[in-house]
Amino acid sequence: MSRLGKKPVQMPVKVEAEFKNGVLEVTGPSGKLLQAINKKINVKIDKDSILVEVLGKSREYNMLHGLTRGLIVNMVEGVTKGFKKELEAVGLGYKANIEGGKKLVLAVGFSHLVNLQIPPTVKVSVALTPDKNTLITVTGIDKCEVGAFAAKIRAVKPPEPYKGFGIRYLGEKIIRKIGKAAAGGKK
Repeated sequence: MSRLGKKPVQMPVKVEAEFKNGVLEVTGPSGKLLQAINKKINVKIDKDSILVEVLGKSREYNMLHGLTRGLIVNMVEGVTKGFKKELEAVGLGYKANIEGGKKLVLAVGFSHLVNLQIPPTVKVSVALTPDKNTLITVTGIDKCEVGAFAAKIRAVKPPEPYKGFGIRYLGEKIIRKIGKAAAGGKK
């Protein structure tokens, strides 16, 4: 059995959970999340905790056990605190703005602007950092949606290794390469 899967998930005071027909619904102050649960797993809900149980014994059951508990932990955290990813656009003239609350427009060194539709479950904000870089903040209650949209933004212009220009996660370390001029000096 999964060691983490055996631990019950503690629910804060304002969080409620309901398990019906293979779907777990978790409601909290920030919103409501739904998750389909595999038929090989059973979920028991007490007044202050959620317990995940396996209905068989095999490696697949063990993997599903830990995965399901992890998804439930993310749901409970999402409806209480929410999730946030911050990205930084580093480069000369790299900008981002939001049009109509539904579209993120990026100017990242291409001959055209890049338009990304913002999913309805995610909120995006744009600001400037003290060193004049653009900071893009993606927030939401669903960890998967927040991470997927942040990765989609980063994929528009990943950071390049020579000057470090591009869109990167805040605090991400870029391994820099030496240019041709520095490498050609060795003889």
